[in-house]
Amino acid sequence: MRRTYHAQLPLTSTNSHPRSAELCVMSSALDANVGVLQRVRADLLRQRKARATDGREGMTAEQVVRAALVKQMFGFSYDELSFHLSDSGTLRGFCRISPSATSPKKSALQGNIASIRAETWEAINQAIVLYARERKVEDGRWMRTDTTVVESNIHHPLDSSLLYDGVRVLTRTLRRAHEEYGTVVCDHRKRAKRRAIAILHAGTMAKRIPLYKDLLKVAHKTARAAERAIEQLARRGALLHLATLQHFLPLVKRVIDQAQRRVLGGESVPASEKIVSLFEPHTDIIVKDRRETHYGHKVTLSTGRSGIVVDLVIEKGNPSDSTLTVRSAQRHAALFRQPPERAAFDGGFASRSNLEALQASGTREACFSKPAGVPVEQMTSTARVRRMLKRFRAGIEATVSFLKRSFGLARCNWTGLTRFRAYCWCSTVAHNLLTLARHLLARAQPT
Repeated sequence: MRRTYHAQLPLTSTNSHPRSAELCVMSSALDANVGVLQRVRADLLRQRKARATDGREGMTAEQVVRAALVKQMFGFSYDELSFHLSDSGTLRGFCRISPSATSPKKSALQGNIASIRAETWEAINQAIVLYARERKVEDGRWMRTDTTVVESNIHHPLDSSLLYDGVRVLTRTLRRAHEEYGTVVCDHRKRAKRRAIAILHAGTMAKRIPLYKDLLKVAHKTARAAERAIEQLARRGALLHLATLQHFLPLVKRVIDQAQRRVLGGESVPASEKIVSLFEPHTDIIVKDRRETHYGHKVTLSTGRSGIVVDLVIEKGNPSDSTLTVRSAQRHAALFRQPPERAAFDGGFASRSNLEALQASGTREACFSKPAGVPVEQMTSTARVRRMLKRFRAGIEATVSFLKRSFGLARCNWTGLTRFRAYCWCSTVAHNLLTLARHLLARAQPT
């Protein structure tokens, strides 16, 4: 019989959802590697100047790590994370937040999670990988490596949009400094915006050239005003506005220089000399397969047969894949204390010297998806092993897709290069814990 309401709610509740079981196994894996929490605590203390007895008691190192993993695994914003930690008993239990405790606010979550360095996340990942080895989930005998691109959180870079960004950012700081200290001010934002929009709608380069010349003229005026303001602010000791102008002015000058060289001079500026964002100046230009252009950083991933990411490297620039082959095998050997017995790579990693170096280091079978000058019969002992390794290598594409779709690795929305690296490692740790939990749960199910 269906009731209108329950006279008394139960005092306890049970959750049999599969995700709850996964969180339980993930929690056990974290409990088995509590030693790395000391490094997390050191990162948190490094960002906090006040004594521990001052103010409200902060989040523990364990709570911060678990909250960060929840954020990446469910794709929450900090505001959504704060809400779910206050609303969900399951997530509060996973993050070790007492039912009677106040849920951390979004500012506290953001500040604490941002304090964890990429090196600390890497140490956590290594601990998880070795724990998976102890549980016989990943033995490290097989290795497959591939590269992908994690994009920065920037708009598509155009010379006109970058020039307008420079005028807008410098003018904003100049106006604030003028209101507080009476320094020089120069406001041509409306004019710069009209020119940038007109450039977008201009049909031919002949129509764009005069517009670009006027936009560059405005950018030069704003940059000269910023230089005068820096001198005035230095005399007045206005450190905040001074630091902002000193940070952005060199970047704006680089944007002006590259726009003059490309648009007015017709010069092809090398990718290493270009700047594609004033707010994420560390962003690299990555051209893949001579077709697609990405703006972010190239990332090298290595996994084993379990699908767990055993290694990740955020590259500087766009190095050739063939220069990363031996290094990936060496990092794998350093983690597992032995070289991989079998290794599989994409065709871009292939070269005769790489094959010889892998075989000399102890790898018995090494296969590239495309020969690229390497005789097929020299890669593996038999054709059967070669087919097996090619199929094994194809499996890393699913891991990369899973990381990008479900753990936010397609685009990093944290600012700065150091936080970019921390973001990638945080997503990787969340992926590995979930993958490990699913392996252990599948093993525990009755056949």
